[in-house]
Amino acid sequence: MHRFDGNRKRSIVLVALLGSGLIAFAVALNVSFIVVNWRTGLLVLLGVIGLVVLVGGLTLNTAFLIREIRRSEQHDAFIHAVTHELKTPLASIKLYLQTLRQRDLPAGKQHDVIDTMLDDSDRLQQTIDQILLAGKTGDPRRVEHPADVDVCEIVSECVSLAGKRYHLANGEVAYVHRPPVGAFVVQGDREELVAAVTNLVDNAVKYSGDRVRVAVEVARVGARRVAISVRDQGIGITGHELKRVFRRFYRLPAALRSRVRGTGLGLSIVRAVARRHGGRAYAESRGAGRGSTFTLELPLKAS
Repeated sequence: MHRFDGNRKRSIVLVALLGSGLIAFAVALNVSFIVVNWRTGLLVLLGVIGLVVLVGGLTLNTAFLIREIRRSEQHDAFIHAVTHELKTPLASIKLYLQTLRQRDLPAGKQHDVIDTMLDDSDRLQQTIDQILLAGKTGDPRRVEHPADVDVCEIVSECVSLAGKRYHLANGEVAYVHRPPVGAFVVQGDREELVAAVTNLVDNAVKYSGDRVRVAVEVARVGARRVAISVRDQGIGITGHELKRVFRRFYRLPAALRSRVRGTGLGLSIVRAVARRHGGRAYAESRGAGRGSTFTLELPLKAS
């Protein structure tokens, strides 16, 4: 993977240098043409127009090539991550099944093995669900046939699920200032909204490091909107990265260094779900190492 990253970086540098060289050559050629023919107004005008068109075209072409190289890099990273997320639990399940077949394990050990296989199965199912949902939410149109969805209910469900999934039983993931059930109702696709909140909570847990402290809050924003905020005390996000975290396949460099598992789809799904429900998603952070807050904002059902 590091070899491919190095090759892509060299490709980007090569394309940028080639584009810059061509632009410089075009500028020098056209300036020389203008200087030589400055007495002839028409030729000067044609030279200026030619310079603008040529430089503009080369600039756009260079930018396009660099963007495509980076997009290809992101796609390859996604394929690598998905392959890992699918292969690892499958290999684990196969190994434990072979163990159960070849050995007579004590009842307690059998239960541990089965629990591990169930955890791996859940991880495998979660990855498949993410990929399928990414395809579904890629459609920018609003949700068809929306139903009433209780925001407080799905948040409570997602917080409970995260505690079980990550074996957090001491309040590491807390639903703070919990409003009563029915206080905030939106119209939309319940499955998509559950997936969006689950991704926010999972993201906060995974990027918290060894010290997990995640707070989930639901609050009214203005008269007609509700905000679901997930705050962690993890690795934080720089101002430059805040603009990129919701892009599909994008993963924080700090996450790649620390080998945090993921496909790069979670936050892009959150943003897509927000847009399909007439809302928005955004992130806030005071910088690297200072935690972050992710918010999903949705319009309330008209009363």
